[in-house]
Amino acid sequence: MKDRLLLLWQHPFAPLFPWVGVALGLFFMLFLVQNFGVAGAQANREHLENEWAATRQALVYHREARKAKEDLSRVWGLFLTERDFTPLTLRISDEAKRARVTLPALSYKTEPTLVANTSKWLLQGPMTGRYEDLRRFIYGLETAEELLFIEDLELTRSGGAQDALLTFNIRIATYLRGNTGEASSPRPTQ
Repeated sequence: MKDRLLLLWQHPFAPLFPWVGVALGLFFMLFLVQNFGVAGAQANREHLENEWAATRQALVYHREARKAKEDLSRVWGLFLTERDFTPLTLRISDEAKRARVTLPALSYKTEPTLVANTSKWLLQGPMTGRYEDLRRFIYGLETAEELLFIEDLELTRSGGAQDALLTFNIRIATYLRGNTGEASSPRPTQ
């Protein structure tokens, strides 16, 4: 065995053997570092990136939900309460008088909505007046502070050639919220 080693050391490539051993040792160390160090760090990095993306998405959803809640609170605040029903009817009548429009037989009714603690209020009937006065009255309704919708406006008859009076059937709608005292917590039903 000793002779074999001596013969091996006498080989022309014998000075390279220690370097080959060092290179193999370094490759082995590189293999260990790559498989246990770098691969573990990459797996940890991918996990953290996925967690960051999920957290970022949750933050976006949270911001959108908060904005939607604020928007809903603003709209909910525009709804009149049931106790504002009579004053609103009086304001509409006063606006008609100011615009010189007659509302001889207006009727009202309420309809339930799909949202809990709210109802749809409808005021409907004929209105008569000159075109300019009717236009001013409708403009007053459209620019009112309350959330009012003109759902239907239909010409039923016009006066004679000398008479400039027009009669329209009008349907005005708004939404009322119940007197819960809490204006920012509507409860939708399913």
